[in-house]
Amino acid sequence: MENESSLAEEARDQIEEMGKADILVGIPSFNNEKSIEHVVRAVQYGLAKYFPKFRSVVMNSDGGSTDKTREIVKETSIYPDLHTILIEHPVRPARSLSTPYHGIPGKGSAFKAIFETAKLLKVRACVVVDSDVRSINPEWIELLAGPIVIKGYDYVSPLYLRHKYDATITNSIVYPLTRALTGLRVRQPIGGDFGFSGKLVKSFLDKDVWGTDVARYGIDIWMTATAINEGYKVCQSFLGAKIHDAKDPGKDLAPMFKQVVGTLFHLMCDYENHWKQITRAKPPAVYGFRSEASPEPVALNRKLLVDKFRKGLMENRDYWLTFLPRERIRQLEKVARLPFDGFSLSQTLWIKTVYDFAVAYRQRKAAPLEVRDQLLESLVPIYFGRTASFAIETRDMPTYEAEEVIERLCDKFEKLKPYLLQRWDSIVNNEG
Repeated sequence: MENESSLAEEARDQIEEMGKADILVGIPSFNNEKSIEHVVRAVQYGLAKYFPKFRSVVMNSDGGSTDKTREIVKETSIYPDLHTILIEHPVRPARSLSTPYHGIPGKGSAFKAIFETAKLLKVRACVVVDSDVRSINPEWIELLAGPIVIKGYDYVSPLYLRHKYDATITNSIVYPLTRALTGLRVRQPIGGDFGFSGKLVKSFLDKDVWGTDVARYGIDIWMTATAINEGYKVCQSFLGAKIHDAKDPGKDLAPMFKQVVGTLFHLMCDYENHWKQITRAKPPAVYGFRSEASPEPVALNRKLLVDKFRKGLMENRDYWLTFLPRERIRQLEKVARLPFDGFSLSQTLWIKTVYDFAVAYRQRKAAPLEVRDQLLESLVPIYFGRTASFAIETRDMPTYEAEEVIERLCDKFEKLKPYLLQRWDSIVNNEG
């Protein structure tokens, strides 16, 4: 299944005509007509300004847009007036390629189409940027491709300034858990804007994930964890503020939470021998100049989150009793009885619960998909409760102070890792 191409035959013919390239910039999209022109122009300017002597290709990997996304990509070009804006006219103007991808619906199939193109073109660097990012500028292309073609890195992860209520899945579980498991403090492991070496692209394509649920929303964390665990050279690039179409966690993020966290739990099983040896996380190298920026405020409905936590507790209590320690159930019930103004789901309770669920996933790894889905679905209301608690705790804090709360959460994930190891090993020993 993993060998089935995500590229249409017409696209493959077009790529063959291009021959080889040095840099490929991929832009996955789905109904992004409002933002796609800005993204494409920023990419083209970045390639022209920072890599004028490189053979470059801009690729739009579209997931079946029904608006004008693909038409806008084809019509967008800055090269005719480039010399009036930039210091150096590009020696090799970037080629443009817009193609629909084939395969399981989701972001991963778009990435696979981009990676296949990168492999066919034998590129030195492949960059992927989100199609809804309004804050992208030409410097992002240098910051994502430069560490690869100049410094020899294999994987470049973005480092953004984000509002305290943006990226709640990253802040509450993905960043702290990835950090505790890999030993590297990659702040935005599912950021959406990345750089890859040609060598890493080939390695990704060889993996048997492209026909699985990882190819929906779990692809970002899979790439980050795989690159770190398999010893590739990883750095972060500071991109400034990320301004995009942020989502309300209480309304929009449950499907993404399940797929990202499910992928992370699955990776815990795959790389068990690696993360068990990790005792402390270190920061990766940072590329680029760190400056102050002001991210857009993100709305968050605290009452909705608390209500969904309480409802989820009532609906899942009996199910949780089949795998959670009874003490954990009592602690969650105590939180549910708190008044709204005093609502607090502590960091320790959240972390131990996440570790409990990871162990439960380990027990169900070989079970049918619906069994694992039920487990992940039942964790969502607890995530809502932790997000509400964080929002209440930080409501009067500026974003930089809220970031310190997140860092303390990460430290505690590391300190409580012996709890995870004890529970994980007891399950493995019982299986043996």
